[in-house]
Amino acid sequence: MSSTAIESTADTLSRLGINADFASSAPNLHKNLQLLSSGQIELAKMLLEMGQSHLFEHWADPGVDDEEKKGFFDQVDRLNSSYPGGLASYVKSARQLLADSQSGKNPFDGFTPSVPKGEVLTFGDEDFINFEEAGIREAQKAAFVLVAGGLGERLGYNGIKVALPAETASGTCFLQYYIESVLALQEASCRLVQGLSSPNGGCQTRIPFVIMTSDDTHARTVELLESNSYFGMEPAQVKLLKQEKVACLDDNDARLAVEHRNKYRIQTKPHGHGDVHALLFSSGLLKIWHDAGLRWVLFFQDTNGLLFKAIPASLGVSSTRQYHVNSLAVPRRAKEAIGGITKLTHADGRTMVINVEYNQLDPLLRATGQVDGDVNDETGFSPFPGNINQLILELGPYIEELTKTGGAIKEFVNPKYKDASKTSFKSATRLECMMQDYPKTLPPSARVGFTVMDAWLAYAPVKNNPEDASKVPKGNPYHSATSGEMAIYRANSLILRKAGVQVANPVQQVFNGQEVEVWPRITWKPKWGPTFAEIKRKVCGNCIISQSSTMVIKGRNVFLEDLSLDGALLINAVEDAGVKVRGSVQNKGWILENIDYKDASVPEQLRIRGFRINKVEQLEKNYSEPGKFSLEP
Repeated sequence: MSSTAIESTADTLSRLGINADFASSAPNLHKNLQLLSSGQIELAKMLLEMGQSHLFEHWADPGVDDEEKKGFFDQVDRLNSSYPGGLASYVKSARQLLADSQSGKNPFDGFTPSVPKGEVLTFGDEDFINFEEAGIREAQKAAFVLVAGGLGERLGYNGIKVALPAETASGTCFLQYYIESVLALQEASCRLVQGLSSPNGGCQTRIPFVIMTSDDTHARTVELLESNSYFGMEPAQVKLLKQEKVACLDDNDARLAVEHRNKYRIQTKPHGHGDVHALLFSSGLLKIWHDAGLRWVLFFQDTNGLLFKAIPASLGVSSTRQYHVNSLAVPRRAKEAIGGITKLTHADGRTMVINVEYNQLDPLLRATGQVDGDVNDETGFSPFPGNINQLILELGPYIEELTKTGGAIKEFVNPKYKDASKTSFKSATRLECMMQDYPKTLPPSARVGFTVMDAWLAYAPVKNNPEDASKVPKGNPYHSATSGEMAIYRANSLILRKAGVQVANPVQQVFNGQEVEVWPRITWKPKWGPTFAEIKRKVCGNCIISQSSTMVIKGRNVFLEDLSLDGALLINAVEDAGVKVRGSVQNKGWILENIDYKDASVPEQLRIRGFRINKVEQLEKNYSEPGKFSLEP
């Protein structure tokens, strides 16, 4: 090291008020101090104070790998700035959580579970319709946040999950379905609140839509949006927030793990979707929304093709019951592998309403004197409803809470230990956090509730690959691309039945080793039926749809009157085209053909379903001009 370099390093340390021998515990770092800026020296000091001197053990002498060393501090800077409270806070939390994990501490010690207050809805009854209307009224004061940091690898699909078709009758991908659903709510809310007859008749509402991405999904999400003109949404309505990863931990002392292939890089892994709260807070969006008069933030995940059928009524519940937090839920059977929404009351008087994982709920009930544990009541379901990870938060109290916490969510750690001594890990671990754990820090005065709807209406996630799904015990949900698509057709068929259409019963078929109910392949654009009342208004007379039929409605003002459908019918209509469809439509229709998920000649997005649609014959009508039309074959 030259005498000039020594002087400038000494000057820097002096200016920072750092003792010249601060790096004596890391001689290889000490040798390299001349390379570092004052900001990097401060980061180095922080790492040493956190007991992370091992990070510098393999550093080369100055002049070797110098760019890599600077790259190391760039990474440390990112890890430090993207975590609420910085890396020191992360390591401190990690040591506590790892100690608790090693000692087997029960996070629920001292808590007694009970059933919280919430709203249980029955699809299509008067209450449901009223809640839907209240929700539509509130929709123009809402912002939507899609958590989409994951790839489809677990599904056997190499793309981003939101690019996967939700169903193949129309080919609509999840992201398109979500955006078109938000636009349908935007339009319906304007019509209801302002009584506007035309969709562009002075309605200024633009519902904000945020997507949380990750390094894995960000570029591909941007590409999907841009190549499809944002699926009809104004680009300014859409904001992407990219989640950073967190440092991995090598041992119970929370020593940061070095990458095996690069001694100048710390191993990182995703922190979990709980990061969405800190990202929203630091982005400044919450304040912008609040100043613009918004009242609600709705969070949802990336592959539930039924979700928006449940949104209007749930938002209506939030508004009517004045819930600060409303968790969407479905009935769950006792011990079913889905978390239960539970009220926990501590011996010291603290209370919270949160999701308790199914494998923790039953032992917790038994440990607190409920000898039978998690059992079904007279309804045939557990009194603890099943959490589906869709949240509605009231914006004002949400901002208040995040101002206190910075958006930090209670974390957990799940190390895979080598043996029962719990002294070493099989591989590096990290802290994780979940979006639905937000209520854990709320005061007792917070109004936290839930809204339960039937699973057929609200919940059909796509998360399992064909092989895993085929091993699911009979009667349990497959949660695959196969079951997810069939669930959309079932829900649409049941909704039309409730609206008075005679929809034929399903048949049982097996695709990719999964036995599923195959209903008529009915699908529509969200703007055709954002609520049940709207769908009822568009169906009249004696309509009949056979089991082998397919019906795809792309248009807002399409009315079904005395329609008898046995085959495939596709209607495409522009905004101001009103179409009455009546009479008998008969053709050879579209047929589902089995395919093998191992057949590499078939596109992945079809392979993971186990079927493709053979479009033998259909009646397709396009209405590209405004006006009133009648389709009577």
